[in-house]
Amino acid sequence: MSEIFDLPFMQRAVAAGLMVGFLASYYGVFVVQRGMSFLGNGLAHAAFGGVALGLMLGREPLWIAAPFTLIIALAITWVRQRTSLASDTVIGIFFAVSMAAGIIFLSLKKDYSTDAFSYLFGSILAVSTNDLIITGIVLILTMLTLPLWGRWAYATFDRNLAITDRVPVEFDEYLMTALIAVTVVVAVKVVGIVLISAFLVIPAASARLLAKRFAVMTLISVIIGTTSVLAGLSASYLLDFPSGSTIVLIQATIFMVCFLAGRLLRIKAH
Repeated sequence: MSEIFDLPFMQRAVAAGLMVGFLASYYGVFVVQRGMSFLGNGLAHAAFGGVALGLMLGREPLWIAAPFTLIIALAITWVRQRTSLASDTVIGIFFAVSMAAGIIFLSLKKDYSTDAFSYLFGSILAVSTNDLIITGIVLILTMLTLPLWGRWAYATFDRNLAITDRVPVEFDEYLMTALIAVTVVVAVKVVGIVLISAFLVIPAASARLLAKRFAVMTLISVIIGTTSVLAGLSASYLLDFPSGSTIVLIQATIFMVCFLAGRLLRIKAH
């Protein structure tokens, strides 16, 4: 089994998977706790628009998708803060616009099918050194914001009180949404546009079933997000299954185990 990870492409896949697993599951706890699970889906489809634009222009899709998705993410936050519309309504509008734009961009390029397929469903085994560098930069940016975790958590549970205590809630929302957006973009190579939202939601949702404290929930989510990558890569290599899909199915299995364990514990408690 260990010889699998001696292969250079598997080493790159593991490194990329672990970084994306950490990033997605770390931000996922805020997404889940704030009831914004649809955000991951919306940003994934924004990334689709950016990838399609990159393919149309003949440029590296992820370099185009990054600013494209970032602009959409900031626009979602700006509209959400300045209107009475629900978050899912605002996200749904930009979701639809991004998808429509992406389809138009692809229609203008005739030989896109193979490239588009890899971005839609992921190609973690084809991760390059440049992809690792980009993901590493996002990871470093996230590490630099770890001291903000406390006030992000505060605003997550009581936004109005955080504003009263002069926590820069609006700035933090822009910053967090921007970091989630770039996390979605770097995750494209690992799980693909179709499955990115699962990476954001499932580990955090599983952790929420087990933890009563937000700090513990964050830790459990990160553990699930990273260990599921290792298990998924190993299983996909041995079974010759698509890597991203296998990782998500393992995360879903973990979620079901957490759900059943939580039910049993509640039954015993009564």
